[in-house]
Amino acid sequence: MTSAGAPAHPHSDSGYANARRAFRAWRRTRPFWAGLLVLLAAAPIIYFPYFNLSLGALSVAMSTTGGAGSLIIGLTLIVLGGLLWFQPVIRFFAGCVAIFLGVLSLPISNFGGFFFGTLLAATGGLLALAWGPVDTDRPHGAVGSVGSEGEADHG
Repeated sequence: MTSAGAPAHPHSDSGYANARRAFRAWRRTRPFWAGLLVLLAAAPIIYFPYFNLSLGALSVAMSTTGGAGSLIIGLTLIVLGGLLWFQPVIRFFAGCVAIFLGVLSLPISNFGGFFFGTLLAATGGLLALAWGPVDTDRPHGAVGSVGSEGEADHG
């Protein structure tokens, strides 16, 4: 008995493999990592103004008057992260607003979640600005586009 007729990946037809392949295809058509970083930036920005730390009988409260502002900034970052995943057309707007909100959280929300939220929002916003959709019109490996006279434009 030979293995010539055996499939190379015997479990590739499973539901997990198909779901993973579909998720990978979906992820590659949008600024996925930018949206994830913007979503993660909301966590420290929202959490630290409402943070209470108890050390034995000592209670340290991080609650500030900027709690409402941090909640608004954090919820807006959550919405922007979701929009980057499901509406990649608005990536430029969402990236600019994420960077702005990350910098704005510095004075409002305990130094932007102790700089973690600011860094995540700025990095995610910059990734959203840098991302661009794949040009599917050109053939794979083409260097330039073809002009109207049929000459290759190698600009």
